[in-house]
Amino acid sequence: MMTENMKSNPLRLIQWQQKNVYFYIVTGTIAWALIEPLGMDFLKLPVMPISIVGAAIGIFTSFRANQAYDRWWEGRKLWGKLINTSRHFADQALRYTKPDDRETAERLVLRHVTYVHALRCLLRKQDPFADADFKRHLTDENADLKDSTNLTHALLDRQLTDLVALADADRLDAFRLASFDVSLMDLLNIQGGCERIKGTPLPRGYGFIAETMIKLFAVLLPFALVHEMGFMAIPMNMLVCLAFALISEAGRVLEDPFSLFYNGLPLQALSIKIERNVRQVMGVPLAELPPSEKESAIGVLM
Repeated sequence: MMTENMKSNPLRLIQWQQKNVYFYIVTGTIAWALIEPLGMDFLKLPVMPISIVGAAIGIFTSFRANQAYDRWWEGRKLWGKLINTSRHFADQALRYTKPDDRETAERLVLRHVTYVHALRCLLRKQDPFADADFKRHLTDENADLKDSTNLTHALLDRQLTDLVALADADRLDAFRLASFDVSLMDLLNIQGGCERIKGTPLPRGYGFIAETMIKLFAVLLPFALVHEMGFMAIPMNMLVCLAFALISEAGRVLEDPFSLFYNGLPLQALSIKIERNVRQVMGVPLAELPPSEKESAIGVLM
């Protein structure tokens, strides 16, 4: 597993891929030993066909990494849209409703914050009812949703129920209700997009083929290098094959943008950002965060 230290220490990359590094060194050493000390020159391979295979592997692994990055970037765009939609929804709830319905408006806003924290937990496969930020906004009316098949959809359903009740009581005109409906639909589409990314990983065949081809290449490459590079074919084999392996692994760790890897999206910080924004509009600022949560909220990009 890649750790935080790997961001600042490139040598950690070798430690991360140490099993592969050992394999590349061993295959290179075997090829060198067979051809140089033992004189088995008939094992030498031409460079050209091996180079073509290497080019094909490079294209394949790069394609996988690009596809994985597209998933990561789409997840970031969805959460960027969630931030803006959340701000707009809070403005709608507090400005479209009548002053006498302030309690309902604040309930809509705080329930939306509950929704955001619930979505974050579900995308990370965490239990929302064990999350401190989610429980901080959990009310008696929402506590019964624990057994819901889709907690976030159930929360949006209750939002719509409150809004329709306001409209039925002539406390919200049809135009404003329709505007709310667009915002709720945007939230549902964002949620659906995130669930699609989370629930549809890249086909396992991509990773399996890449890993297999890199290992085969690591076996063949040194037999094409030893007669020109001698002992230096061993580190060269490791360097070339490690580059392919790292590109492939970059695709693997970027495949799920909602993971808890260090390169996953900072969903905790983004959720706190949304909560701070909507609470500020509501006039009820978020209390000082504990140090651990404060650190996670630093440096969030919009």
